[in-house]
Amino acid sequence: MNRLSLLPVLLSVTLVAFTVPAQAQSLTREQVKMERDAFLALMRWDELTGMWVLKSGMEPPKGVMSRAEVIAMRDQFLRMNVYDDTVGTWVPVKAPRDMSTLTREQVNMETLRFLMMYRYDEQRNEWISKMR
Repeated sequence: MNRLSLLPVLLSVTLVAFTVPAQAQSLTREQVKMERDAFLALMRWDELTGMWVLKSGMEPPKGVMSRAEVIAMRDQFLRMNVYDDTVGTWVPVKAPRDMSTLTREQVNMETLRFLMMYRYDEQRNEWISKMR
């Protein structure tokens, strides 16, 4: 009998709990839809690479570096630094290296090591260490 007397209270609490988030979610849902539409207007899914890429003829949003610029930054770092196994870090070289003299395996190994140690921060537009 005691359980039945609590039933209306539980139903009213449950009803309030489900109606409040639904009202708060409507604004958030609209914002998500707007962001999705803006994203889909700029980007397309590339089956070959398995990545989202800019549609042809579209410019990236202001302040966002292009993929080519980010890769150029990485390549510049690799030209100006060499990984020293004894120290366990990247060490600057006196003169820029000519990466074309390295074998493909060496370039791939250094690039992979760099990508394991650094990630690109889009907000700061720079490569930052994963060790931080």
